[in-house]
Amino acid sequence: MPPRLCSFSRLPGRYAIVRLAPDASVSASVLDASGFASVTRTTDELSIVCDEALTPAGAKVECGWEVLKLHGPFTFDQIGVLASCVTPLVAHGVSVFTISTFDTDYLLIKAHQTDAAVAALQAAGHMLEQ
Repeated sequence: MPPRLCSFSRLPGRYAIVRLAPDASVSASVLDASGFASVTRTTDELSIVCDEALTPAGAKVECGWEVLKLHGPFTFDQIGVLASCVTPLVAHGVSVFTISTFDTDYLLIKAHQTDAAVAALQAAGHMLEQ
């Protein structure tokens, strides 16, 4: 079966990936912010992806990310959507951090690699929407 092609767009802004202790609280500024944010708690850590301006003090922070949104929704039985996007990025040496939601997937790309990521996705047949 050929890979599932999709459309995608660039979200505005710069984002940070934040690591906190597993029992840390999530700032209301992150939860109340408009736009994109993601919070994941495990027994090992609390990971937050948020606008760089909202990073909490005292956290381990990796700044300089941009977000590409795959346009879903994708049903759970659609196989290979994320792989069809990540594979060309890997082939072009682009590092990617992924987040999946109920409806879709997001690719976080270091800002200096975003243009190369967009070009790689388009060369693989995915469509950039403005």
